[in-house]
Amino acid sequence: MNVADRIAAYLRQTLDTVSATAENCTEEIARAAATIAECVRGGGKVLICGNGGSAADSQHLAAELVSTLTLDRRRPAIPAVALTTDTSILTAVSNDFGFAGVFARQVEALGAAGDVLIGISTSGNSEDVVLAMEQATRQGMRTVALTGESGGKLAPLADVAILVPSSETSHVQEAHLAVEQLIAFLVEDELYPQR
Repeated sequence: MNVADRIAAYLRQTLDTVSATAENCTEEIARAAATIAECVRGGGKVLICGNGGSAADSQHLAAELVSTLTLDRRRPAIPAVALTTDTSILTAVSNDFGFAGVFARQVEALGAAGDVLIGISTSGNSEDVVLAMEQATRQGMRTVALTGESGGKLAPLADVAILVPSSETSHVQEAHLAVEQLIAFLVEDELYPQR
């Protein structure tokens, strides 16, 4: 396969994954956005965690909520925190308790009943994200999971689970980004409708 054919094939697979997500996940995406909007309307906040590319997604989604999605639509900040960004906390918890607890410890410290935790894991089996989800549940938080098609251990723990219908990590992550952007737009529309 030449380079041009390989590029076209990859992008078709991306398109197929996003199309399958549109066909299979709309109800869960709507529920996730409604859960987040209800949380914020009640004075709560959103905590977000994931590893690797999903850590980057956590930061991206938090930035979209806190800042704004488009410069022509100014609205109040939506409270969101990526649990992936404070290297002092990440390294202290890893050193003192083990890496698996890096997100659960932050959920324990920052989360409150009525808040939402979004856990992102392409496999659904990232131990640190699973432990954070369990901690959030113990604290009376609502939970949203973004995973690949198997859902892993994470999906059954979540109040809302969005399972992108693919097992290919790169395509799951690409679809996750689209879903996260869409959730941010839906939350914004719900909380601050355009007049």
